[in-house]
Amino acid sequence: MDSPNDSLKILIADDDPLSSMILRRSLEAVGHEIVIMEDGEAAWERLQTEHFRLVITDWMMPEVSGIELCRRIRARLSSLPYTYIILLTARSEHDDKVECYDAGADDFLAKPFARGELLARVAAAQRILAN
Repeated sequence: MDSPNDSLKILIADDDPLSSMILRRSLEAVGHEIVIMEDGEAAWERLQTEHFRLVITDWMMPEVSGIELCRRIRARLSSLPYTYIILLTARSEHDDKVECYDAGADDFLAKPFARGELLARVAAAQRILAN
């Protein structure tokens, strides 16, 4: 199993190149391996051929939204280890958060996000995945 100090292979699904770049730089700086997909459909296709322990996805994307991506990940029957999902969005109303968790996300991070909060949430994901 992963320990909190192990690096993770993280799939990022975000159609905003600036957000993707910030995520990549922040996470690679602490040793994680990052794969970026430009939308939810491309991310879903990648998940059919490769397993990621952590997925960070934007909510609002063309083709397949982050909410739909969460639902698809949770609906698939597989023997793969658990995939932890962090949903990123500018939406932060109470009902939005409930929808996020109901879709299967494990965590919610409002945009714009602070680097420290992102890293703390990823570290929390690592602790959970290690158990």
